Amino acid sequence: MTTTPVSPSLMATLPGHFYTDPEIFRQEQERIFEQMWFCAVRSADLDKPGAFRTVQVGRESVLITRSRTGELRAFLNVCRHRGARLCTEESGEVRRNLQCPYHAWTYDLDGKLIAAPNLVQMPDVDRTEYGLVKVALREWLGYAWVSLADTPPSFEETVIGAAVERLGDTASIERYGTEKLALGKRITYDVKSNWKLIVENFMECYHCATIHPELTDVLPEFADGYAAQYYVGHGAEFGDEVKGFTVDGSEGFGRLPEVAEDQDRRYYAITVKPTVFINLVPDHVILHRMFPMAEDRTIVECDWLYAPDVIESGADVTKSVELFHRVNAQDFEACERTQPAMNSRAYRRGGVLVPTEHHIGIFHEWLTEQLGGNRA
Repeated sequence: MTTTPVSPSLMATLPGHFYTDPEIFRQEQERIFEQMWFCAVRSADLDKPGAFRTVQVGRESVLITRSRTGELRAFLNVCRHRGARLCTEESGEVRRNLQCPYHAWTYDLDGKLIAAPNLVQMPDVDRTEYGLVKVALREWLGYAWVSLADTPPSFEETVIGAAVERLGDTASIERYGTEKLALGKRITYDVKSNWKLIVENFMECYHCATIHPELTDVLPEFADGYAAQYYVGHGAEFGDEVKGFTVDGSEGFGRLPEVAEDQDRRYYAITVKPTVFINLVPDHVILHRMFPMAEDRTIVECDWLYAPDVIESGADVTKSVELFHRVNAQDFEACERTQPAMNSRAYRRGGVLVPTEHHIGIFHEWLTEQLGGNRA
């Protein structure tokens, strides 16, 4: 059981074994990652028919590809014959079809079985029935989101609803036109930490004054310990002398065309449970996708997205990328420093949250509800 704090200012956290127990991680895979909508791949990365990417969603490898007619499709990356992994590479391109490298069962880009050795001698085989197992897919913000659930939850309530809960309405995020932006930079981080420590870190700014000097120079209010997510609709304001969301506060790029006047010179952060962070600033968007690989390892892909004309012009985006890259490196180092202590007897019953972190308690309540309500 968790410790009951003596002071009313403090709130109990999850106990340490929630971050180290392989069985809890297995339950999270089954009940969270394999049930909710999971942000898998940037749609524009699959820019032609036959382009594909495989991603780990819970315990499953999911194959996402673009069909001959231009739509994105998602399947379990498993051949229906003997269960071999269909695509063994993380990404690539096939000319026309997907062929299993084991026994050459072949599927079209819509997942239908179209060929196999001696298939003509088995006229009773239903080629649709023995096609690839489809996975539900939705596109939003220029990304493909997949759900392995037999009956996926409402996308509007659970994904778009997270933006509404944070910003107050959908228009506030739609104005950034994320689906029209171009990729300026992608950095992949291999973090030796439980995924929940990364989520909790992103949700609070009690640590900002300690480990984020560049960020608090640009967003001075973060030095006070209140995260942007603490208040609905609030965006942290740039400092008076700050010209842009860059590592040295120098000028960035022109405001994205539909961003409202009251959103200018402000930073907004959104957590879309379970594994997505969205960061909105006037001239670009930063989106993190997490791929929990084990109870103590998480892959994070971070994309920096800009107006297409900025990228086409060859403009130098280094200063804006460097700001959040440093934030990421600082955060992930803190999470890696915390992970070993989750096994310590000192953290057996967990730690505490101060008032500026109490909203993390809501995340803990949500998590334990997904896992059956038991914090022991």
